[in-house]
Amino acid sequence: MLGRSLIAPAAFAASGIGNGSTFRTIGVIFDRQQAGPVLGWTSAVAAYGAFIAPVVIGQQIKLGTPQMAMYGFAVFYALCLLLNWWFYLRAGAEIKNP
Repeated sequence: MLGRSLIAPAAFAASGIGNGSTFRTIGVIFDRQQAGPVLGWTSAVAAYGAFIAPVVIGQQIKLGTPQMAMYGFAVFYALCLLLNWWFYLRAGAEIKNP
């Protein structure tokens, strides 16, 4: 039971860390002139994510399978982690993010 009660806070913490690193990375990748519009666009996408996640969870609860929403979010987060590693952290990446 304790393990299950730690999954949601861990997911939310990972989401917050990912959000913070995304906004930090924008300053590294883009110059000052481009960073402002990119930050605005990214904020809009982030706001949509904050809207869609509860909708998806609510739909899965109605279907009786809320765990499927969590599995889907976990796969999405893993894919985002892989993409960030590939484009910014691997040894041969074009743009290095420290």
